[in-house]
Amino acid sequence: MIFLRYESFRSYLRYYPVTAAIIAINILVYVLDHLVFNGSLLDHGYFYSARGNNFFSLEEPWRYVTAEFLHLDISHIFFNMFSILVFAPPLERMLGHVRYALFYLLCGIIGNLFIAIAATNPGAGASGSIYGVFGAYLYLALMKRSLDVNSRKTVYSILIFGVLYSLFAPNIGIWAHVGGLFAGFILAYAYDWYVTLRQNRR
Repeated sequence: MIFLRYESFRSYLRYYPVTAAIIAINILVYVLDHLVFNGSLLDHGYFYSARGNNFFSLEEPWRYVTAEFLHLDISHIFFNMFSILVFAPPLERMLGHVRYALFYLLCGIIGNLFIAIAATNPGAGASGSIYGVFGAYLYLALMKRSLDVNSRKTVYSILIFGVLYSLFAPNIGIWAHVGGLFAGFILAYAYDWYVTLRQNRR
């Protein structure tokens, strides 16, 4: 079971520095926004797209990234950071620190792109990137069969629950979830193809 965390705090920081940094940045931004800036960081950083007004966020492209590090309330950031804390570390070890950082950012960006394509409500939060992580695990579970049985069951269960929750709970950015999941699956496939190609050339 790859999702059980036994590391000490110091070991966690040493083994998963990018994941730790992502969590720290999200928490710091949330605290500053709510205690110091009175929500102005969220106002200037959440993702939105409207025809005739920042369509596809082309006028303010930074929102594709800034929205990944902004959260609406304490429950929003708590559940997202808990998911990153538990589920992201194995992927950071698999990809390496730099590739994992790029993967995380790209999944969030594509999740926000799906919001623009679907012309849905504005969004903020790390869930697009988190679903990207799950998308990578879904690829490993379905296409590679490289996850152990319990880890596969965990991935399937979380995704089923996540889809149902996204459909029925109010104010949930389902298209960011869909986009992140799609991005994670495709990027995992592309990386696997690249690694296989390099191995075959040796």
